[in-house]
Amino acid sequence: MKSFKDIFERYHWEEVKQKLEKITLSDVEHSLSKKNKTIDDFLNLISPVAAQKLELMANMARSITQKRFGKTIQLYAPLYLSNECQNICTYCGFSLDNKIKRKTLTDTELMIEASVLKAMGVNHVLLVSGEANKMVGISYFLNAVRLLKPHFANISIEVQPLSEDEYSQLHKEGVHSVLVYQETYHEEVYKEYHPKGKKSNFQFRLETPDRIGKAGIHKMGLGVLLGLEDWRVDSFFNALHIDYLQKQYWKSRFSVSFPRLRPAEGIIEPNFIMEDKDLLQLICAYRIWNEDLEISISTRENEKFRDHIISLGATAMSAASKTNPGGYAVDQESLEQFETSDERSMEEIRNVIKKSGYDPVMKDWDSVYSGF
Repeated sequence: MKSFKDIFERYHWEEVKQKLEKITLSDVEHSLSKKNKTIDDFLNLISPVAAQKLELMANMARSITQKRFGKTIQLYAPLYLSNECQNICTYCGFSLDNKIKRKTLTDTELMIEASVLKAMGVNHVLLVSGEANKMVGISYFLNAVRLLKPHFANISIEVQPLSEDEYSQLHKEGVHSVLVYQETYHEEVYKEYHPKGKKSNFQFRLETPDRIGKAGIHKMGLGVLLGLEDWRVDSFFNALHIDYLQKQYWKSRFSVSFPRLRPAEGIIEPNFIMEDKDLLQLICAYRIWNEDLEISISTRENEKFRDHIISLGATAMSAASKTNPGGYAVDQESLEQFETSDERSMEEIRNVIKKSGYDPVMKDWDSVYSGF
C-alpha cells in the first residue's frame, strides 16, 4: 500500500520554493479557467503573482462555496482537557519547559465545562489537550468521550498522534473527526521547533493521518502552523497531503484549518509574517482547488477578518473559545495555549453570521446516522 512518504519524498522544499517564484500570471489565469484542478493548479493559485487575481479568486471562492455548502456556517467550540505536555515546542504555551501551573480536568470539572458550552447552544465540541500520554492518554480520552457523548451531537478531538488501534477505539465510541497538524513540512528544520518529546519524530507525525484513515474516522482535519516557515511552501505540502488522503481514504471527509502564530507564554516570534491578504489568498486557493474541502476558521483571527471570510470560503468557525483547561468555568486562570483574537460570545457570532445572510448551524451531523 502506497504511503504519503512515497509522495512526499518526490518533492524538495527549495525546489517548490523556486517553482513558486517562476509562476507567471498566464499560469494563474490558465489554472483559474480549468474545470478540474490539480495540485499544480493549487501551487499556481498560492504564488506571489496570483495576488493580482485576488478579487477574481474571492468571487470564485464565494460562488463555489455557496454551490457546494449553501449559505451555512457550522459553529463549534473547543474544550481544553489538559495543559500537561511532555514535548518542548518553541511556539506553544503548553511546552514542557514553561514553568507554569498545569491542570487536567477531572470528570466533574469536565461536565461543568460541558454544561457551560451546552448553555451557549454548542452541539459540536472539539476536545483538545497537550501531549502527555501517561496523564492524558487513550484511557482518559475514551472516558471523556463516553461522558460527553450523551450531551453533544458531534465530538472531535485534537490531541497527540495515536496508534491505529487507539483511533479505532475512539471511532467506535463515537468520535466524529480527528485534527492533527504537521506544524511544518520542512523536515530539515522541524527538529529545531520540536527539540524534545515524541513530537520531535517528524515521520511518526507525518504518518498519523494514514492511521486515522485506516481506523475509519469520519473526518480528518489538517493544517500547518502559519508563521514557522514560508506559508506558501508549507501550504503546498499540506495540500499535497490532503490530495493523497482523499484518494486513499475516499470515504472520509477532510477539512483544513489556518492557525497563525498568536502570543502565548514563552513562545517564539513568527519567522514569516502572514498578512490578512495572504491568508485570504490561501483560503480562496484551497476552495477553488478543492470544492469538497471543509474550511475552518478559529478565534485566532480578528473580528474583522472573520466577519469578512464568512462569505468567501469558510464552512466552519469556532466561537467563544477558551484555550485553557477549565477556561469556561472551572479554572479561568489556568495557562492558555494561545491568546484568542475574536473574543465575542457565541450569540454575537451567530448574529453576525445571520446579518451576513448566512445560517449559523449548531448541529449538522448526528452519531445516530452512523450507527453509534
